[in-house]
Amino acid sequence: MPRTRLPSPRLQPRDLSRALEEEQDLLLAAAYVSDAQYNRNVPFKTSPQAIRLYYFYNHWTMQGATYFFICVDLSLALFEEPALFPLPFLVTSIAELLCLTAFFGRLVHFAKVIPQMVFWKDTKNICIMVTIVLTLIDLITYGSLKAANIHSVRWSRALRPVFLINFPEGRQIRRTFRSIRNTLPDILYVFLLFVFSVLIFSLMGLKLFGDRGLKTVEGSPYFTNILEIMFELYVLVTTANSPDVMMPAYELNWWYSLYFITYTIINTYIFMSVFLAVVYNNYRKHLKNEIRKLVHLKCYKMTEAFNILKVKVGTEFVVKEAQWKRLAKVVVPDISTSHLELLLRISDEGQKGHVDKRNFLRLADLLNIQVVTINIKRHPLEAWMPRVYQSSASLLVQKMVRHRIFVWVYDVIILINAIFIALDEKIPFISDAEWLFLSLYIIEILLKLYTYEPRAYFGRKQFWNWFDTLIIIAALLATVANTTIQSARKYNSQQVLDMVLILRILRLLRVIVSIQRFRVIVTTLINIGPTMLTFGGLVLVSGVPVAILREVVYYVFAIIGMEAFHGKVRFFDPNFTAPDALVCGNPALRDSAFARDRYCRNNFNDLTSSLVVLMELTVVNQWHILADGFALVTHQAAKLYFIVFHVVVVILVVKEDVQDGKLTDNMDAKDSGFSGDGEDNKRKALKGLYFRIASRKYRTVDTLLQQMFESEIAPEDEGPSLNEILSFSSSDMYPKNPNFENSA
Repeated sequence: MPRTRLPSPRLQPRDLSRALEEEQDLLLAAAYVSDAQYNRNVPFKTSPQAIRLYYFYNHWTMQGATYFFICVDLSLALFEEPALFPLPFLVTSIAELLCLTAFFGRLVHFAKVIPQMVFWKDTKNICIMVTIVLTLIDLITYGSLKAANIHSVRWSRALRPVFLINFPEGRQIRRTFRSIRNTLPDILYVFLLFVFSVLIFSLMGLKLFGDRGLKTVEGSPYFTNILEIMFELYVLVTTANSPDVMMPAYELNWWYSLYFITYTIINTYIFMSVFLAVVYNNYRKHLKNEIRKLVHLKCYKMTEAFNILKVKVGTEFVVKEAQWKRLAKVVVPDISTSHLELLLRISDEGQKGHVDKRNFLRLADLLNIQVVTINIKRHPLEAWMPRVYQSSASLLVQKMVRHRIFVWVYDVIILINAIFIALDEKIPFISDAEWLFLSLYIIEILLKLYTYEPRAYFGRKQFWNWFDTLIIIAALLATVANTTIQSARKYNSQQVLDMVLILRILRLLRVIVSIQRFRVIVTTLINIGPTMLTFGGLVLVSGVPVAILREVVYYVFAIIGMEAFHGKVRFFDPNFTAPDALVCGNPALRDSAFARDRYCRNNFNDLTSSLVVLMELTVVNQWHILADGFALVTHQAAKLYFIVFHVVVVILVVKEDVQDGKLTDNMDAKDSGFSGDGEDNKRKALKGLYFRIASRKYRTVDTLLQQMFESEIAPEDEGPSLNEILSFSSSDMYPKNPNFENSA
């Protein structure tokens, strides 16, 4: 909870009561502003005790502890049977009980913060409680059966991602789930039509080829079973078995190729394009609805905060400068004085000593702007030996280092180094040249440190300078270690040699530092990382937290796969010559493509192996061979597991991911490195403290759409009530004329 200054004990009782009331109002207003800043939708109680509990609930330590226990709970699959690192059931069960206790405590804390009616109506809370109860029942049942030496299934493990999704911290993942859920009805009709098309073509294939006695390459009957035909044609949609599936018919008569060409055009290109269009349109529609809710909630909370702190000056209501500063300090306790003064100057446009409502409502957005405070300082050498550092020879060196030709020269050196790396290092001349290149790179870094102020050169935002320096230092240390080991002639460390070779190649990445366009591309990829992580996490339910959406799905499917296929396929060392090694430990795989292609590593015998298999299925290539293999060792119905995974992950989740990538626009790719003469000259001309906005463009589609909706909301408009905001649907209350220029 943020610290607030307690009223002086010398105050009179009335003044003391008033001061305490002001402090409570300040904390309540700060809670509203903080919620608006982080887009939180928590209808907390406004009593003093509830507000303090709410601050504690949102404290980073509590959130960090929640994520810690979620990670522990998810990672237990690594230690439970089938385990990568086996631990006794008692140990894993105690760890899971601790996690469940932490989740229950977090839920009770949340119940103390919000009204009881709201708590019991919230589906998230019900899901968490039901999952805790089901997990306890499963733990007790499994433990009892295990004590009696009866094998059972830990079915509740697939429910563990529920905690990741349903706690308030997982609102981004929940939003993605809601978008997918709302998109499903429209996708369902397209999918049913697609299945009908596959069925029609399957019946046609059965009648065309079923009675002709054709054989596949493996010698199996060709197109004689309707279910096998449907599976093969579904695989053809993914192109994984093309052109193998059509070759027996094509060899019989080339006219039969028209059957497969027609099927591919209709189902692979037309239906998959329709899938993409439906997902895109529905995702965009529901995303706008989500953003509209966020905009109105933010406006509602900022208005509530303003109404708490407002005083009347003349004919309008405003917030006094002193109160505004106290509010900002409570919301962001570690904000610097200079940053606070900067925000105040922006908010108090006329320097009147107060902030009006229109500018007050912008406070949450201002706090979200990442501002870099840069303190221009003299180079330490300039302070220690000014005459030497300012001498003509020293200035000439500094001018040379800042010049573009210096960068070009080292670009040429990097290219020459690349040629030497590609040559045989056993040649003495080639191996000795490595020391020359290392020396040149070290000289470059020393010259830059001599020219640029070291603390600025290694600033928090100077990623490329850190990368460049660390790569060179690591390469130097590894090369020295390798040379020392070789000179001792006692043994040769292959691990150190591998490290040296990798670091030599990584040194070539320094070309990214030199070429502006490369830096822009990489910076853009770094900027869109959080968006990709949100989607990657949903799939993790089948694995680990593009990262959270997909990770959630992976985790769930991995747990199901381990329960269904554990021990059915085994991997043997390549040098193992036993007959079982040729069939992956299962005679049912004899003469199968799965065993012939040596896919024994692709199994569900532990969590990591399961995730690898699921990643291979996501890539799609050869996924039908994996499905056939596991169907042979269990039942043909096992193919449904792989088909459902493909539909959920490849068709639905990945396409949602692609649409979010398309919608995420206007990414800021500004580089803040020491690369331009003009920028460096500007810095040299400045003295003291100045600010730079880290991002001048819209980082995500959320920000862009929020600006578009906010342009439709007048400052004097109180907006809809909280209940009306929460009941918004995607078919009403669109912005009348969303205009990018106006919002920008």
